[in-house]
Amino acid sequence: MNAGDSGFMARALRLAERGLYTTHPNPRVGCVLVSDGEVVGEGWHRRAGEPHAERNALAAAGGRARGATAYVTLEPCSHQGRTPACSEGLIEAGVARVVVAMQDPNPLVSGRGIAALRSAGIGVEVGLMEAAARALNPGFIRRMEQGRPWVRCKLAMSLDGRTAMASGESKWITGEAARLDVQRLRARSDAIVTGIGTVRADDPAMNVRIASDGLYGVDSEEYLRQPLRVVLDPLLETDPGARLLRLPGDALVVGSLAAPAARRALLRQARVAVELLPGDEDRVELEPLLELLAGRQINEVLIEAGPTLAGAALGAGLIDELVIYAAPHLMGDQARGLFRLPGLVAMSDRIDLTITDLRMVGRDVRITARP
Repeated sequence: MNAGDSGFMARALRLAERGLYTTHPNPRVGCVLVSDGEVVGEGWHRRAGEPHAERNALAAAGGRARGATAYVTLEPCSHQGRTPACSEGLIEAGVARVVVAMQDPNPLVSGRGIAALRSAGIGVEVGLMEAAARALNPGFIRRMEQGRPWVRCKLAMSLDGRTAMASGESKWITGEAARLDVQRLRARSDAIVTGIGTVRADDPAMNVRIASDGLYGVDSEEYLRQPLRVVLDPLLETDPGARLLRLPGDALVVGSLAAPAARRALLRQARVAVELLPGDEDRVELEPLLELLAGRQINEVLIEAGPTLAGAALGAGLIDELVIYAAPHLMGDQARGLFRLPGLVAMSDRIDLTITDLRMVGRDVRITARP
């Protein structure tokens, strides 16, 4: 490594971030080509099925790629998919050196792209700014390494930790800026999960309602997509006319094996997609749900639900990240709490959190934390 490597890799990481909302189910990747200290080409992966970051950078560089150093945030792929292998492209272009932030966790690629480059006589160095590269693709990495998506849980509360009045009234706890921020969380997610209680109480849309110009790196409405909307509904009591089932994009109702066959037939007759998983009359087991979503190439899941589902996911150790918006008001001790966690009875039962980010969003405070 030399003194300039970190700066060029940082540039590649910023390019990769431009794909934050569009690359599903592929990872977000950036590439910078440098010759004699000058950037001669750069690119990022925009959308599945379109050229990868390396191919875009090579196209921008043309003949100037020969003898250059390539800075890539993820190991160049070595297999032919919907697009040609990037390792072959770098070899054919005559790149002399490749600096890779992290090895690809995809078993189809892992180590093979690096090996192909080295076999062609190209110098390869791996591990520069790896932590930053991993932070760009938590869901893709989790799905490849552990067979389940990255789970993020979004909650809004008053400063005394309340999410709704005793009557159930909850609009609006947070301000407009925080609600816009939630739209960005939805836009980067591949699936949004809620419970039948929330559907009954609020008839939510659970969709992305933000123009493309409000999303970094998205310059066209065609790149916007709606995440899969998932309702956990043990007895399949969801009204076929619910808003989230009728809006553009895909929706899925997940019941338990205890669900009556007649209700399943009713939803299917209304052309509602239904899956049954282990569970009982009160719950759907969450681990099989995550396996199901991973099988659908879901990388990042956003839970937006009431205290029962949020508490069940947290108590089961399935939440990777909490995003909590705290509004500057009090709702009193009769209002509803953030999580239902009946197993916590002593101080030693507390669930410890590490706060990874804390910032103002409008008048509200956004707390990002990991268990």
